[in-house]
Amino acid sequence: MPDLVAVGLGLVAVGLAVLTVSAVVFSSWWWLPAAVFTGLALLGVRDVTQRRHSVLRNYPVVGHLRFLLESIRPELQQYFVERNYDGRPFDRDVRSTVYQRAKGIEADEPFGTERDVYAEGYEFFVPSMAPKPVPEEPPTVRIGGPDCTRPYEMALLNVSAMSFGALSANAVLALNRGARMGGFAHDTGEGGLSEYHLRHGGDLVWEIGTGYFGCRTADGAFEAKEFADKAAHDQVKCVSLKLSQGAKPGIGGVLPGGKVSAEIAQVREVPQGRTVTSPPYHQVFSTPRELVTFIAAMRTLADGKPTGFKLCVGSRRQFLAVCKAMLAEDVTPDFIIVDGAEGGTGAAPLEFADHLGTPLTEGLITVHNALVGTGLRDRIKIGASGKVATGADMVKRMLQGADYTNAARAMMFAVGCIQAQRCHTNTCPVGVTTQDPRRARALDVGDKSARVDRFQQATVRSALKIMAAMGVQHPDELRPHMLHRRLDAATIRSYEELYDWFEPGQLLAEPPQQWAADWAAADPDRFTV
Repeated sequence: MPDLVAVGLGLVAVGLAVLTVSAVVFSSWWWLPAAVFTGLALLGVRDVTQRRHSVLRNYPVVGHLRFLLESIRPELQQYFVERNYDGRPFDRDVRSTVYQRAKGIEADEPFGTERDVYAEGYEFFVPSMAPKPVPEEPPTVRIGGPDCTRPYEMALLNVSAMSFGALSANAVLALNRGARMGGFAHDTGEGGLSEYHLRHGGDLVWEIGTGYFGCRTADGAFEAKEFADKAAHDQVKCVSLKLSQGAKPGIGGVLPGGKVSAEIAQVREVPQGRTVTSPPYHQVFSTPRELVTFIAAMRTLADGKPTGFKLCVGSRRQFLAVCKAMLAEDVTPDFIIVDGAEGGTGAAPLEFADHLGTPLTEGLITVHNALVGTGLRDRIKIGASGKVATGADMVKRMLQGADYTNAARAMMFAVGCIQAQRCHTNTCPVGVTTQDPRRARALDVGDKSARVDRFQQATVRSALKIMAAMGVQHPDELRPHMLHRRLDAATIRSYEELYDWFEPGQLLAEPPQQWAADWAAADPDRFTV
């Protein structure tokens, strides 16, 4: 593919030369269009050399049209409304809030809420008549159960799983450098551990999927020695086994062949140029008991570092079977990441994205209750991912049972994603999700890493302010009665009333009626449908 920027600037230069000759030879009137071309040429050079806007670096001159449309966005808002996975309007200010925070701009709006507070499904936090001061330093979450010898202090908001391959090298570099600057964790995604994850020294959660990329044998099986060698990197603070993903539970990840460059092939240990499809299931376990014992083996291979797994919750009966296996083997993961069905992906069948998997609210509450009910909650921390973008999102998820949160889409916004939705085509216009070096160069690592850091710090600060307004200073103090939902025009219920919340050991003593059949059928030696 030709360098379109060079071709465009070349055409402008040729046009300018032709107009200049015409002005000298034929008529002085030709100086007017020549002046216009000169201005466009200078603007194009400025666009290509500046570092703040990836769109302008890839699309000099014409890229300014996008910013013109952004300047009249409030007037266009009624015509261009993003939607949540369930059809409700996506908060109008989410993307603009991320952009503003990434740029260091206070994300304040005039005139108050534009949400219909009397609409079914409207949710709100309960403010306190005795607000608390906002903590000077954000709290962290210690990840590490009784079998972990090298616990890790996890930030309240971290970079969620996105692989090198799905993302460009520059995007990975920017995310990791931002994580190092802000002191939060960067999940590698299942695409392997690359030098771009390691170059800037940010803390890593190394994710291993069903393809075992970066620690696989020639036939695609798990390779223990290679895993141990890479897990020994000082930057690798935790290791995570991916069971399923919110946007496509039940199928493996997909990386189109056009994005499998020689470098990607080397990192993933796969053939170059061929579409890479991860298997839908793991080879290393086939029963709940084998899953938990493999988690223990991973922790040993990782020299005692925190080890856990990620899943989009499906069958409650199957998750209870895993809990029974933990009890039987006296082995627990150090963390479980719950990915909601509303989570994003670079490539997935539309039917899977729209119709499979449990939304994050129900998934979190299910996992939290199962661990509390089996007396295991104090040994396992819970992370939450799936459209986490604001401080309000963080507080909501921690109130529902999470200890910390991860964000993917919002972090992509912070590094410059404009939601062109070309992730699977290798033609991302801002260099975030492409392996085309000409497009990827538009993403300036220094500028975008600072934006990632600023976004994370401002969002955590927002969450702490919301909690302080609710009368709490630490996530541990959040309770279900502090979040309310409108059911209809005349009915409001708190989360304490809407959902069951178990007492420690309740499933072991006397399972509630709604859970009794699943608890009785849960088998630690097979995944019962």
